[in-house]
Amino acid sequence: MARLLAIDFGKVRTGLAVTDELQIIASGLTTVATKEVIVYLKDYCAKESVELFLVGEPKQMDNTPSESESLILPFIGRLKHAFPDMPIKRVDERFTSKMAFQTMIDSGLKKKQRQNKALLDEISATIILQSYLYNK
Repeated sequence: MARLLAIDFGKVRTGLAVTDELQIIASGLTTVATKEVIVYLKDYCAKESVELFLVGEPKQMDNTPSESESLILPFIGRLKHAFPDMPIKRVDERFTSKMAFQTMIDSGLKKKQRQNKALLDEISATIILQSYLYNK
């Protein structure tokens, strides 16, 4: 089997998470500057077998798209262009940032460490991936 790769797209940074080959365990991969994420993904996919991209879908409480969706849609277009044969699924990402921050607190990170936005993005991507695996 191949890995699943989750993407928590951000204007500045993008968090990435992957499964193991058996698609059982979700793990944070890294956080990449958004302008470099396609290049990073090309390099990663050249080394690892990936069968699906999961892209976070930000929604309002009333289920309408959030404002950041207008930034994500062009990114998905670039992703499809770079990986024409790779399927892309969207995953509801409501509350992932709050859940990620709570995870940082629960794991005992000090206040200074919890200010690391890159780690927050990576944990958010992991939560998106876990959510997909749970509901699969």
